[in-house]
Amino acid sequence: MLKLKFDSKQEYQIDAVDAIVDIFKGQQQKQSLFTARKHKADQVDVYGHMTELGYGNKLDLSDAELMQNVIAIQDKHRLPRSKKLKDELYDVPNFAIEMETGTGKTYVYTRTILALREKYGFAKFIIVVPSVAIREGVKKSL
Repeated sequence: MLKLKFDSKQEYQIDAVDAIVDIFKGQQQKQSLFTARKHKADQVDVYGHMTELGYGNKLDLSDAELMQNVIAIQDKHRLPRSKKLKDELYDVPNFAIEMETGTGKTYVYTRTILALREKYGFAKFIIVVPSVAIREGVKKSL
């Protein structure tokens, strides 16, 4: 019988988690409101702007500070430097965990969410996947 053993200490997975957590270096831990209210007056995004979606994770860092953190991570891992921080379509910072198939992306997503919650108090996350099959696998894992 084939028996698989999960190793939660694989360096490349820990490096991926640490890279995302370090993007927010300097952020103070916050008590986060996890809510989506329908009253527009109560709804703000990470920059304090009103939104119809509810409260986001409160972020104290400026775009320049986030960009400095991203560049420091890229330099550490000898990656090309990003030229911009924000998604062009939505004008918000956009960070991604990109890994090969079968390398433990779902585990890295989950561990990253827990690390961001512990260190900064973040409570809302969006995981985008390329297909329905992968989405269902992620949902099952979570």
